[in-house]
Amino acid sequence: MPTFWQTLDTFIETSKIVIDRPKGSPHPRYPNIIYPLDYGYLENTTGGDGDGIDIWLGSLTNHIFDAIVCSADQYKRDAEIKILLGCTAKEKEIIIHFLTHYEVGAILIERPK
Repeated sequence: MPTFWQTLDTFIETSKIVIDRPKGSPHPRYPNIIYPLDYGYLENTTGGDGDGIDIWLGSLTNHIFDAIVCSADQYKRDAEIKILLGCTAKEKEIIIHFLTHYEVGAILIERPK
């Protein structure tokens, strides 16, 4: 039986990564919200909001998958996971700060080694 992490590995390996909000771009509905890193989703997957599973893509070229963020948004009344690929420790901090700054509860969960 595959583990949680192995299942997400399979999603990543078998899905196209679509970056629809490149680093520095504004949110489509809230132009004052600027994305600090590339943000997108895994094509042909479904996350907690009904869209593709969210992806944050960091600056590491190996795109190692070693963490997720679990988020809970009071405004949208949803909860979901976001996969972090190739993110440095500093970029992980930036992601958490970005989410919590906009009143989204978020927790980083590192993949066990």
